[in-house]
Amino acid sequence: MPVSESLTDHSTTTTKNQGGVQSLEIGLSVLDVLIDHNEPMMLKDIAQAIQMHPAKCHRYLVSLIRKSYARQLSDGRYGLGDRVNALGHTGFNQNNILERLTHIANEIKDTLNCGVQIAKWFSEGPIIIQSVEPDSPISIITRIGSRMPLTTSATGQLFASYQSDAVIQPLVIAEWQTGDQADIAEKWQNFSQLQAKIRTQGYATVTGDMLMGINAITIPVIVPQLSTVTQSSNNNLSANDQSSADNLPLEYAITIIGTTEQLPMSEQHNVVEKILAIAQRYQIV
Repeated sequence: MPVSESLTDHSTTTTKNQGGVQSLEIGLSVLDVLIDHNEPMMLKDIAQAIQMHPAKCHRYLVSLIRKSYARQLSDGRYGLGDRVNALGHTGFNQNNILERLTHIANEIKDTLNCGVQIAKWFSEGPIIIQSVEPDSPISIITRIGSRMPLTTSATGQLFASYQSDAVIQPLVIAEWQTGDQADIAEKWQNFSQLQAKIRTQGYATVTGDMLMGINAITIPVIVPQLSTVTQSSNNNLSANDQSSADNLPLEYAITIIGTTEQLPMSEQHNVVEKILAIAQRYQIV
């Protein structure tokens, strides 16, 4: 039996017993499809999933969009809206942070059609723990488990800017592979200036530093729960140690990777705004 007919029968009974609203139940069934699918869908696929005429399904989607429970992407597909994301935040915690970040990565991928990586900080440096491939024949995603260099990758540069010098300096010097102390001192001074710039603007970028013709943008993941714990620990630091705590240790970061056409540095500000808008909806920046 078609879902729309089933809803009609059920709603009639519910209306008699509890005063239910048929149109609301049908609208929620449309929303359920988006929630269950968990990624943007074409109108015809949504309508087919609930055996409803596309024109009728579209009317329900319009109402869901008006109330921010759904949204329409530039390519015409429909996805979950801000209200659903906000409701989902109440169930997120540190134990499922990767699931939360994967949701964000997929939304960024759908918006920019670029590859997205999630990295986590370990003692040896940032390691890729999740990746999302773009809908493109060109694969530029680094394998899961890869360690990202601190000096030449956007991921590494961002993490290096949010860790203490005592942790970062030995790792960076090891990457330079030079024994010339004067050369090391000059390189470290330049790297320190880069760290300050990244902390000020709140993200890191590279243009073809690792792969020719490939650009990358990395944003920090600032989770409220993690920040609160870290800040509480910092409150116990002595005045002498407080300066080193100004750079709160960063545990996760999200990197967007694309060709010069997908991520043109001339449009860097606009691209970063789109990325941050998505991240802010999930309350991670």
